Amino acid sequence: MENQSVIEALQAKFPQAILEVSSEFGDEVVHIPKDSLLDICRFLREKPYEFSMLLDLTCIDFLGNHPRYRMVYHLFSLGQKLRLRLRAGVTEQDLSIASLTAIWRNANWLEREVFDMFGIRFDGHPDMRRLFMYDGFEGHPLRKDYPLRKQQPRIKLRHVNDD
Repeated sequence: MENQSVIEALQAKFPQAILEVSSEFGDEVVHIPKDSLLDICRFLREKPYEFSMLLDLTCIDFLGNHPRYRMVYHLFSLGQKLRLRLRAGVTEQDLSIASLTAIWRNANWLEREVFDMFGIRFDGHPDMRRLFMYDGFEGHPLRKDYPLRKQQPRIKLRHVNDD
């Protein structure tokens, strides 16, 4: 099965949700609205395509553009030996997108990383909390408008009684 047949199947099944198709670095890239992410990923996970691996997900900050953020998902089908990249825009006014933890378990930590670094919330995520920064950390350090010399609150240490 070729990449084109996956793209054709997506265009047939989700005609309004396939905004653009391109090819970059040998991978097919499909641009979709964020509201279609769950349905498209469930479709791709099932036979005959069986994209059983979520290789990675990340966020890109395009400060000054609309939408400002782009979520990028890298999928792989072991059976078909195909890679596919999905992209979905996230606006500053609605910093949320569906969680993929119900489809791919490894999305859990990947989504927590994006939440911590960019502030994107994942609807339906089972444990949406910071992964790298401490709880009192203010802001999201991978945003392009994050101040480089921002002073953060100090971590409050708990003291153990010797009694």
